[in-house]
Amino acid sequence: MRTHFSSPLRRLQPVLPVLTAVLQPRRQGFWERALALYGGMLLLLVLALLLPAVAQPEHYHAFADQRSWLGLAYAGDVLSNLGFALATLAGGRQLLKHGWQISGTARAMCALFFVGLACTALASAAYHLAPTDAGLFWDRMAMGVAFAGLLGLAVQTRLDDGSAWLTAIATLVAAGLSMGVWSHSGNLLPWALLQGGGMLLVLLLAFVAVRKNAMPLSLGWVIAWYGLAKLLELSDLDVFELTGGWISGHSLKHWVAAAAALPVLQALHARQSNS
Repeated sequence: MRTHFSSPLRRLQPVLPVLTAVLQPRRQGFWERALALYGGMLLLLVLALLLPAVAQPEHYHAFADQRSWLGLAYAGDVLSNLGFALATLAGGRQLLKHGWQISGTARAMCALFFVGLACTALASAAYHLAPTDAGLFWDRMAMGVAFAGLLGLAVQTRLDDGSAWLTAIATLVAAGLSMGVWSHSGNLLPWALLQGGGMLLVLLLAFVAVRKNAMPLSLGWVIAWYGLAKLLELSDLDVFELTGGWISGHSLKHWVAAAAALPVLQALHARQSNS
């Protein structure tokens, strides 16, 4: 026979996993790391509000490889976005086939990351087909989605589920706000702080042990791929000349940035193998 408690308890069911995560015992040093995480977010916000504005370079859209191929403008930079599409397909396949073997939060962060890569493949290809600030806006917004999933997953594997959700949501909001600021004022500082601060967070978390039963995500490799991608982006013309016009630094940057999905794919495979 039902009791009068059944209905209230049923309404509480969606929040029970969150309450359990909050009340469960924490590892030594957890609160110090959590405070550092939230303090770092607050510091980035303060810096975005107080530091002088940073303008985007005037010739940002003037990429080294401007060749067309079979009528496709800027073919090298457009087609190199296939790397993001391939990473999306690989990640989606693994999640659909084996996603039940990881926690719900980890699965959600992985899904957000791969959805972001899919959006990046489309938005970046569209932008490079006709490079303008309008196209770049959506390119960066798509990157923000992938960034949110990656940062959320990094925090989830090292701290806890609640902090992972907070990090992912804060990153999504920050990406939207930073792009809004850039669109209306030309100030690129908030976006630069979001990217730099996010990668600094990943770097610091690389020195924190993976939680018990969490995906063994190698954050060191994530940083390595990201750093190489940024280096190639800054060396667009140099790489183009060095390779005799075969490929530009920016085109190569797309392939390398897509390779940052490899540590996530490897962690999913390792987690499935151990289940």
